[in-house]
Amino acid sequence: MKLPPKRNSWVERDRAVKPERVSFAATVNNEEFRDLDDPDSPQAREDGKIDPKVVVEYLSQKVDSRLISLTEEDIETHSKDKWYASNRPDVVVFAESRDDVVAVLDFASRSNIPVTTRGAGVGYVGGCVPVRGGIALSVARMNRILELNPEDGVAVVEPGVITGDLQAAAASLGWDYPPDPASLKECSLGGNIATNAGGPRCLKYGVTRNYVLGLEVVLPDGRIMNCGGRVHKNKTGFDLVGLFTGSEGMLGVVTEATLRLIPKPPARAMLAAVFPEFPMAAAAVQAILNAGHLPSALEITDGFTLAAARKRLGAEMLPDGQAHLIVEVDGRPKGVAAELEELFTLLGEVGATRIDRAEDEDACEAIWKLRREFSYSLRDTGLTKLNEDIVVPRSKLVDLVEFARELEQKTGISVACFGHAGDGNIHTNLMVADYNDPKVRMKADGALDHLFAWVLENGGAITGEHGVGLAKKPWIKKALGENNLEMHRAIKRAIDRDDTLNPGKFLD
Repeated sequence: MKLPPKRNSWVERDRAVKPERVSFAATVNNEEFRDLDDPDSPQAREDGKIDPKVVVEYLSQKVDSRLISLTEEDIETHSKDKWYASNRPDVVVFAESRDDVVAVLDFASRSNIPVTTRGAGVGYVGGCVPVRGGIALSVARMNRILELNPEDGVAVVEPGVITGDLQAAAASLGWDYPPDPASLKECSLGGNIATNAGGPRCLKYGVTRNYVLGLEVVLPDGRIMNCGGRVHKNKTGFDLVGLFTGSEGMLGVVTEATLRLIPKPPARAMLAAVFPEFPMAAAAVQAILNAGHLPSALEITDGFTLAAARKRLGAEMLPDGQAHLIVEVDGRPKGVAAELEELFTLLGEVGATRIDRAEDEDACEAIWKLRREFSYSLRDTGLTKLNEDIVVPRSKLVDLVEFARELEQKTGISVACFGHAGDGNIHTNLMVADYNDPKVRMKADGALDHLFAWVLENGGAITGEHGVGLAKKPWIKKALGENNLEMHRAIKRAIDRDDTLNPGKFLD
């Protein structure tokens, strides 16, 4: 398993919390299988290990064999996401329908085999890494938009639909699905639901949970459950939609989602402003809100990130300055035009040295394209980017960047800050040289300890949209508190008694 030595505890089992699991490669006793006479349960070999080929043989009785893979390419692809940790599954199954998911989970539950669900695989916290091997269940082929219904204001989708594809389909009807992760052209809606994904427009429009009306979920033992529905108000029972949204694949597999659509604003415009110093840009954020504006997006970027972007894109794209602020507004055309003028004047009054205007769709997209290049610019440095999606109260933006500069001085590790200033979700990236070196990794982990401690002490959260996964597992107890964490574990035990789904993550 390619996991950092310091964090081997990530894959240790908490036997006081749940029974020990087995993977195909583990030595097992026959009694560990619920019923070895059941044709759904593979038999152990004489050496006490489970042969993946035998599992494939049994599983092929439940799903089409063409959906099952043992190829090296598929195993390797499904061993990781965009984070650096990886662990190989024993078998990959490409579900194409709800019935495929039901069959896999029913089989896995009966056979005590772990299952890790995977969407597009573009997460940043190791959330879909199959820590204990077993079955990697891909829902990427479940990619149909089943219904677009402006009359009801809903879209019904399968989990493998790419977020940007739903947005484009809704826009063609004059409607909108607002959640917009930066990876919207490659991330899938099932993954967005699993992590309660956000994005730049959260300030005005909210996160994924605000748009999930109903879910069809396959539970760990293969049972199908529906929660919520297609109405926009529903207070019937507990908020089970909210429970599954953000559960990181540990409580069930979403096979269908009913999502809220809203009328697409007919106009939008943007300003991109450069400031001499970061505190001036942060002050501009508060000035905009205090003046009564509610932009659809407020994105801020620090000097380190800008320097990397200039190197990648050219200095003419980003003039000198230590902070960059993007302001997007949308609504009715006349209202947008008037608000843009007010904001242009305001930004000049608070110290912007250059303000670029974008007053049509193409110009706005050009600015967003520039913003999306920031992350790639940091990768171009050749350093390992530890992408921490921390959240702080908006009043703490300047304090956060000042702390980041102090952390740089103490550790020698560069820190790049950019992200969603409107809601305090600033991506604080530790840029680490030779992260594979154990000594360097220890220093970087120590820097993360300091960062997360500061964030929690200042009323923030250790993750705003990426989730906990493996990356933030060492800090989850401090972030949640003992009673809160135990409640999470109790919910997991109640729904997934045998720890079938995505085991080895932050609840262990």
